[in-house]
Amino acid sequence: MGKKDKADKDKTPSPAKLNRQAYEKELKRLQAELVDLQQWVVETGARVVIIMEGRDAAGKGSAIKRITQYLNPRSARIEALPAPNSREQGQWYFQRYVEKLPTAGEIVIFDRSWYNRAGVERVMGFCSSQEYRRFLHQAPIFERMLVEDGIMIRKYWFSVSDEEQAARFQSRLEDPLRRWKLSPMDLQSITRWEEYSRAKDEMFIHTDIPSAPWFTVESEDKKRSRINVIAHLLSTIPYEKIERPLPEIVDRPGPSGNYQRPPRDEFRYVPDVAAKLERDRQEGKKKSKKSKKDKK
Repeated sequence: MGKKDKADKDKTPSPAKLNRQAYEKELKRLQAELVDLQQWVVETGARVVIIMEGRDAAGKGSAIKRITQYLNPRSARIEALPAPNSREQGQWYFQRYVEKLPTAGEIVIFDRSWYNRAGVERVMGFCSSQEYRRFLHQAPIFERMLVEDGIMIRKYWFSVSDEEQAARFQSRLEDPLRRWKLSPMDLQSITRWEEYSRAKDEMFIHTDIPSAPWFTVESEDKKRSRINVIAHLLSTIPYEKIERPLPEIVDRPGPSGNYQRPPRDEFRYVPDVAAKLERDRQEGKKKSKKSKKDKK
């Protein structure tokens, strides 16, 4: 059997794309549960760390966006640390991440985390072999310490095929709103696919520990992966719905006669650009009606 035949045989068939209506309905239900989860975290003083890792264009960012969409940013934040500066390079490797850990009543999502050392730094040669080996030794110890102190850690690896990754890169290149997501470093993941695979396998061997295990999210279909990761996250945290009395909206008091609003021309207002959109729409409807009438 040739290499191509073997690869085709070993390849897992891609799941069917999730129906949009079913996806949106379930996503809204899960997001409502995430709001309940956050309320429980705030009320009980729990601390939650969610680590999102995976290849470039694997769907981490879009999953994080759906998780946080309706959460209160005061107690749920995203941490996406840039490359360390000269001062941080002289610190203990985990030091700048410790500063970002949650306090009581907080959820922190790491969009990439300390596992940069086991991935991009290892593959691109940004750390020495000694630093890499030290990380693989210290990461499980570090995470056990966090768990022992009461922090709940959830680690997710988003898995995507090379074909789907390439298609997503091309999609980003063609979309001016998402081109910023492409960098020379991202594109290195195409030519270094196997190196990243070996680095990920080695990372799992050393850091997939019982107190902070890795969970793989199949991400060929982004909608499916978002539903799956949110559902799993909710299922692994023993939260309860906190019933809070709804505030009563009182009637507005009538005018007292003591307040006079200043003239509008004394203030600066942004131009009503939206008004042009409505005029254009009305003109388009008139042209369409005239065209239909002329055809008759």
